[in-house]
Amino acid sequence: QLQLVESGGGLVHSGGSLRLSCAASGFFLSSDAIAWFRQAPGKGFEGVSCISANGATSKYADSVKGRFAISRDNAKNTVYLQMNSLKPEDTGIYYCIASWNPDHSLCTILTRSGQSGQGTQVTVSS
Repeated sequence: QLQLVESGGGLVHSGGSLRLSCAASGFFLSSDAIAWFRQAPGKGFEGVSCISANGATSKYADSVKGRFAISRDNAKNTVYLQMNSLKPEDTGIYYCIASWNPDHSLCTILTRSGQSGQGTQVTVSS
C-alpha cells in the first residue's frame, strides 16, 4: 500500500520551532519531488515549500522564507520541514505531497497534485 505519513506537528508558542517529517511506505521517495502544503482554518491550501527529487532545487513561499528549511533523506525515505520562528499565522494542517517529474531537478508549490498524506496539525499560540 502506497502511503505518506506526516508527523511532528504540535502546539508551540510564537517564536518556537517544530520539525515535520514526511515518511513514505510502499514506495521510494527518491524519484519524487516533495511539496509541503498547509491549510489554515477556514482557508484554502497554500504551498509552503518543495524540494526536487535530486535535492538540487528547493522553493519557499514568501511567507516562510528565512524561517523554514526543507530537506530530504532518501536513505530514510523521509522528507523534513524544519520550521523556526513560528508565528500564529503558520497555524494549520500541513500535508506533504509526492509527485513524479521526469526532470528530477524540478519542484513546485503552485499546484497540489500527487500522493498526499493525512496531514499533521501545527498550532502556534501568540
